Amino acid sequence: MPGLKSSVNKTAPEPTDPFHPIIYVRGYAMTENAMEATVHTPYMGFNLGSTRARQQYDRSFRHYIFESPLIRLMKEYGYQDSYADGINLAEPGGAVDFPDTDKRLPRRSIIIHRYYEEEHEQGNGATDSDAMGRSQRPSIEAAAVRLSKLIARVRDFICGDNTQARADFKVYLVAHSMGGLICRCLLQNEQADPEQSRRLVDKVFTYGTPHNGIEVMGLNVPRFFSLWDAHNFNRAEMAEYLKLKPRNGRVNSLNGAFPAERFFCLVGTNPHDYNLTRLVIDKASDGLVTMDNAYIEDAPRVHTYTSHSGPYGMVNSKIGYDNLVRFLFGDYRLRITMQPAVLPLSPPLQRAYDDGATIRGSYLFECTLTPRGDDPVPLSSRRIDHHSAVFRSFDELLNPHKAGLKRPRYPVLASVFLDSKRIEVGTTMVMNLELNVEGTDFRLNGGSVLSRRAPAEHLFRQTITLKITLQPGGWRMRYIFADQQWSDGRGSELKEDEQGHFIELKNSKGFAAKLYLQMADWR
Repeated sequence: MPGLKSSVNKTAPEPTDPFHPIIYVRGYAMTENAMEATVHTPYMGFNLGSTRARQQYDRSFRHYIFESPLIRLMKEYGYQDSYADGINLAEPGGAVDFPDTDKRLPRRSIIIHRYYEEEHEQGNGATDSDAMGRSQRPSIEAAAVRLSKLIARVRDFICGDNTQARADFKVYLVAHSMGGLICRCLLQNEQADPEQSRRLVDKVFTYGTPHNGIEVMGLNVPRFFSLWDAHNFNRAEMAEYLKLKPRNGRVNSLNGAFPAERFFCLVGTNPHDYNLTRLVIDKASDGLVTMDNAYIEDAPRVHTYTSHSGPYGMVNSKIGYDNLVRFLFGDYRLRITMQPAVLPLSPPLQRAYDDGATIRGSYLFECTLTPRGDDPVPLSSRRIDHHSAVFRSFDELLNPHKAGLKRPRYPVLASVFLDSKRIEVGTTMVMNLELNVEGTDFRLNGGSVLSRRAPAEHLFRQTITLKITLQPGGWRMRYIFADQQWSDGRGSELKEDEQGHFIELKNSKGFAAKLYLQMADWR
């Protein structure tokens, strides 16, 4: 794209894997006005960015500009859109005016699935111009059918008759909200995939998709509520168009139709900056979709302090973009799990427990992971004040059989994707982990014990600087307890046992745990 330069002063990588075409599938437009506004925009929200203020050393503020995921993909990775001279080359008949090969779509193309736009295909492949620009409200299945055809057209226009190029062709699907359900319908419902395009999908990234429906005032949207097609978020309705049998009343499973490890779920945790809908949605949400409904079983997911949409929305955030490009183009995956060995009680509670009192309580685990970079923002953030901390009961952790479990349910604190090509200095990826473990309000013989403890007392708290150095044939991890030491030191090597590499955590209160860090190749 002429005139654009990289915001990180890096040249775009050479056109090799993993750079496949990206198809963006926008979310739900509730009203007729919203649909009309949608079809009259070229990029349907993927071009929206955000600005943030950052305080400087002299008390002044500087604005940090995140241009948009669209513009960043163009600047940093050499992508371009599918529009030429006012024509959408990816729509039916779009290539008619450009038969010459130099107008073919490159592999690094971004295509917008314009499913809210009425489309009339004529026998000669041209599009009825009178119909273009008018909005329609298609069913989920109809939008998935059009997505299937769009993927096939993109393959044809990029690869032409080149047999090897067609055999190697893959595409990325990036979707917001209901757009993720359209992608799932393509993958899970054979009738919605007339072109057999699901085999061409390499990875799927969803922002705030209600994979298990939408709850209003604690109740799933009723099936009979068809106004504005809101019944699309009813679980019984979803089970039908996803060709899925609910499991324990839930429909957030790919049911083997697509590899779950290649399906990413970004979960928002900021309801406060969404519209008034947030008033009838649970606090543990992005303002529209609850955290418990925003993920796919066994798929990687990340919690971020973003709203469903708006100025602080997830699609137009740098946090969302950083996770997107690392998932699509990265080369490593990092999984962090804590295995507590001792969860001590405070001295008064311990004495009461020793005297035979009944004590009930659970634990909240916080973890915020922030990589070093030009404008460091957390890749993953699970916080108590965002209602996103990992919750575990004492029995789930240290007495699993009493909780009806075969093994302890240790908290997975973060599972993120990393890209060694984005290293700023040298050959080492550097990131900070902010860890905190707190107990909930304990109950002593059924009564509150708030008077026996200081508010918000931490059972364990530490900032850990993690350094991952790439070496021939692998990597080497070191760590620094940054609350006591400067983070630019050499650090200590991780210990290792039969379960993997870990950092030993302990303090003078008696807390003890192992923090396991599992690195794996990712392509």
